[in-house]
Amino acid sequence: MKYQPVIGLEVHVQLLTDTKIFCGCSTRFGAEPNSQTCPVCLGLPGALPVLNKKVVEFAIKAGLSTNCSITPRSIFARKNYFYPDLPKGYQISQFEDPICQRGWLDIKITTPDSISADSVKRIGITRIHMEEDAGKLVHGDFSGRDDGSGVDLNRACTPLLEVVSEPDLRSSDEAVVYLKQLHQIVTWLGICDGNMEEGSFRCDANVSVMPVGSSTLGTRAEIKNVNSFKFVKQAIEYEIQRQIDLIEDGGTVVQETRLFDPNSGKTRSMRSKEEAHDYRYFPDPDLVPLVINDQWIERVRQELPELPEQRQHRFMAELGLPPYDAEVLTASRALAEYFEAGVAAGGNAKAVGNWIMGEITRTLNDSGTSIEACPITPGELAELLKLIDNGTISGKIAKTVFDEMWKSGKTPQIIVEEQGLLQVSDSGAIEQIIDDIMAANTGQVEEYRGGKEKVFGFFVGQVMKASKGKANPAVVNELLLNKLKG
Repeated sequence: MKYQPVIGLEVHVQLLTDTKIFCGCSTRFGAEPNSQTCPVCLGLPGALPVLNKKVVEFAIKAGLSTNCSITPRSIFARKNYFYPDLPKGYQISQFEDPICQRGWLDIKITTPDSISADSVKRIGITRIHMEEDAGKLVHGDFSGRDDGSGVDLNRACTPLLEVVSEPDLRSSDEAVVYLKQLHQIVTWLGICDGNMEEGSFRCDANVSVMPVGSSTLGTRAEIKNVNSFKFVKQAIEYEIQRQIDLIEDGGTVVQETRLFDPNSGKTRSMRSKEEAHDYRYFPDPDLVPLVINDQWIERVRQELPELPEQRQHRFMAELGLPPYDAEVLTASRALAEYFEAGVAAGGNAKAVGNWIMGEITRTLNDSGTSIEACPITPGELAELLKLIDNGTISGKIAKTVFDEMWKSGKTPQIIVEEQGLLQVSDSGAIEQIIDDIMAANTGQVEEYRGGKEKVFGFFVGQVMKASKGKANPAVVNELLLNKLKG
């Protein structure tokens, strides 16, 4: 029997606010354990939460950017459970009437019957709600004891958005595409740093299987806190196969929460899966209902940046970029802005894009540098490309100049002048080089004149080598062609 996976994702997005959601403590990552806490974070009796307005605005931005409706009146609830990293004994979250509802993302997928073209699939977003994060358990090497455990409450009360999708995903690949697109949006908006290793963007995957053709959903298992795209794919694929094997062997899938072990590539049972009633949700008596009027929504809407898909379409329509280039150059907001700044400085759009996707990206990756810290400014890149366009240097020499720009911080014009890299376009000088090479390679000359035209590339290479890459390629080709014809 063939089975169809059914997947829904719950994504926790840690917000880039300076302070926590219900108090004024810092959200800075990496501080000494329990150094960023207060009576509210610690859940001390009598401490009262006060909602951070910036969290609400970030939530509205996320909702508008994912086609959600913004709820005019939403409330906070207490989600009751007991765990060592939850000092209050409950988490402040939203249950009924979350701030954002009924949205969607359109993802591009490649289907088996359309290998050469992308299809668009709409993935529903059930809700986006605000909540506080819990603390963090620290195991081993704690307080001088290798076997000790402790609780760090710096993360407690850190603001989160939970983005809950509909069970519309049908493969691990679809899940990763959706997750990457959501990651791109929240980082593009500047509401999350997207650092998955630090837990700023993490995912719970709900996975079930059902016979192909059936409309009855199977029993789902939830895989908690997966923190990389690679691991999400591995965890989902393992869980799909585990459930199929279990059913085929006559077993029954139970509803439970599971953890993914990256070392073994397997999921393992953690606990039975709770239902909503297990948490005994009820409205938080310390927080008044949140009322959001149309004017507030519209103000936030006006502050939204041009989103990745919108910018892709503009790059194609206004700058003539092919779809692939437009998609790559909008992988991040910083990259897109670097590209646009290069074009604004006078660089040809296609050439600027090619250099960013080629030399810039390669060197950034090799050096572990972000585009924000790129030592070559967009204006300097445009200046380099102008030197190629006006014949001052060749494309080959430009790569040498680029490497020196990266290392020294000097402008391309200064490097060209200091190192004597000006392109040679003087036909007399190039003609002398060609004559010398032809005289030293009479056999290849005869081969070319005998119809072996591929030998032409040999002569071009020899001329460029003899001129140390400075000869103007167009002049070289023209002169060579005339001389070899005899």
